[in-house]
Formats: sequence, structure tokens, C-alpha cells
Amino acid sequence: MSSVASNNSLDASSDGIMLSARQLFCERDDRVLFQNLDFDLAEGQVLQVQGSNGSGKTTLLRILCGLNDSYAGSIRWYGQEIEEQAAAFFASLLYIGHRVGVSKVLTPIENLRWSCSLKQAVNDDQIMSALKEVGLRGFEESPCYTLSAGQQQRVSLARLLISPAKLWVLDEPFTTLDTKGVAQLESILQDQAQAGGAVMVTTHHQLTIPELSLLSLG
Repeated sequence: MSSVASNNSLDASSDGIMLSARQLFCERDDRVLFQNLDFDLAEGQVLQVQGSNGSGKTTLLRILCGLNDSYAGSIRWYGQEIEEQAAAFFASLLYIGHRVGVSKVLTPIENLRWSCSLKQAVNDDQIMSALKEVGLRGFEESPCYTLSAGQQQRVSLARLLISPAKLWVLDEPFTTLDTKGVAQLESILQDQAQAGGAVMVTTHHQLTIPELSLLSLG
């Protein structure tokens, strides 16, 4: 059985609470992953979900993003039940899972054209700028199967620089990144928070972001 603790004590009725959960419960294969889970995620905040392998971190993110309905409890978007705000919620959400979600036969430009166009109109200038910023200048037209694992991760993370989403939900985004990439991603997450957005992230990396709060599973 998992126990849950959080250092985030914001009241769900406070202004600026973007996403909140109350009394979340999830069981898998007759094992309780988490129960009585409460948290608030506010505008301008980065919430890091911590826990050992198998504690339910990825399951929690998938529940919040509507990819897993095997749970009990309440999830609210700006104070209203998420089922009543589904369109607004999903329009404001960018989810990047622990798999990079990159087609290896496509180039970085082609990947971003496809993934970003699902929610917004994008142009090649935006894409080229994002790829340059994540360190992929000169690789824009290279098939992704020729790129390293870290470079493929950067292709996926370039979406953060293009997306207008207010809420980012990221599952282990620092995996395969080198030291420079880690520092750059931390800066991107901090910029999102300082612009009034919010981030929920799982990672074993020790984040050094002033806007950081912690949610512990297990």
C-alpha cells in the first residue's frame, strides 16, 4: 500500500489553482498504487512527482491526462470537475510520455510538423527556431533513426517551445539528456512557470527550480 505526502498546501479554492485532485485511489493487479491522494497545481508552479519504480507515477500522469480511467476520486480543472471541462482542459494540455514519441523514419522537421499541427497551426520558421534552441541545428532534415537517443529526446522536447499549452505533463523528460540538455530543460520549465503556466513532471533528477513543489508516492 502506498502512502502519499506533498509539501504543496494550497487550498483548492484559491485563485490560480489550475489542476487539483482529491481522494484519488488507484489499484492495479490487486495492489494499491496510491490512495487518499490530494494535490493542487497552481499557475506559475512546477510540481515534481517522486517515488520508487512501480509506485504509480506514470499511472497518475496517465489518469490526469485522460488515458487511464481505472481510478476513484475527483479531478478538477480550475475548480470544476474535469468531465465538465474536458474540451478546455485538453486544449490547454501538452502531455509527453516517457517514450519520445518520435517517428524514426521522419526528420525532426517532419515530426514537429505532424505533432504540433494536431492542436495548432505552425510554420517552419517556428519549428526551425525550436530545433535550433534545443541544439539540433544542422540535423533538421536528418531522418531520426540517424540521431542519438538524446537527440531524439530533444526533438520531442522541442514541442515545448512551440506549444501554447498552459499545462505541461511530462514523464521522465530528462532521460538520455546530457548535462547541457538537462540545464536547458530546467530553464524551459522555469520559463513556463514564470509565464503563468504550470508543469507536472516525473523525474529522478534533482530539480533546481525556484517554483518547485514536491508530490511523493510510496
